[in-house]
Amino acid sequence: MDNALGEPQTILLLGGTSDIGLAIVRELLSPAARTVVLACRDLEKGEAAAAGLRHASLTVDVVAFDADDTASHEAVVADVAARHGDIDLAIVAFALLGDGAITSTDTTAAAAIAHTNFTANVTATIAVANRMKAQGHGGIVLLSSVAGERVRKQNPVYGGTKAGIDGFAQGLGDGLADAGVHMMVVRPGFVQSAMTAGLKAAPFSTTPEHVASVVAKGLRSKRRTVWAPGILRFVFMALRHTPGPLWRRLPLG
Repeated sequence: MDNALGEPQTILLLGGTSDIGLAIVRELLSPAARTVVLACRDLEKGEAAAAGLRHASLTVDVVAFDADDTASHEAVVADVAARHGDIDLAIVAFALLGDGAITSTDTTAAAAIAHTNFTANVTATIAVANRMKAQGHGGIVLLSSVAGERVRKQNPVYGGTKAGIDGFAQGLGDGLADAGVHMMVVRPGFVQSAMTAGLKAAPFSTTPEHVASVVAKGLRSKRRTVWAPGILRFVFMALRHTPGPLWRRLPLG
């Protein structure tokens, strides 16, 4: 359970090798933190990440988690709880960007992105939410994207999945509030990370560390949604209402 200062003692990162997810974990570590669980597919990479977090008073566990194996999500969360007790905070931080030129025309590639970014995010989040409702407390941080605010023609499958998961999390969060579970949706812009390596940075690009700082502040104030950087909230207030013919001509990358 969170301590008196609202600091989580047990943190679960679903997508345990995510640059943004790990930055959030590092930002949230406090003397109260006792356990971090990195749930990931690449266990070797997960162990390398864990080595950078461990210290004498912090247990860092690496567990197998295949996001695409949605039938396993309940069992993974149950196993984490059985071994480490209540999950104070879960960070849902796995997604695929995909190549928009391919996923816009290749149905198999599109289905793979949609399954990971939407279906798997839904089932993993519900698995965590069910556990936290049983506990009577907990927080969930779900990584969305500004790409879902108004989906760009350059990568409609990725943007569409982010729009979908954002809306899902907002609705689920409203339903969880009375059970003592707080849901916060994070809408980053272009983040300089392994996912975007080799891509041209978009305006207002940011870093995993900045996103993590925004997340920490948002959790302390129990925000429902946060933007990283914050200016993008106002940028997209305008872009949401840009007429279609003009929107299609904007050089948004």
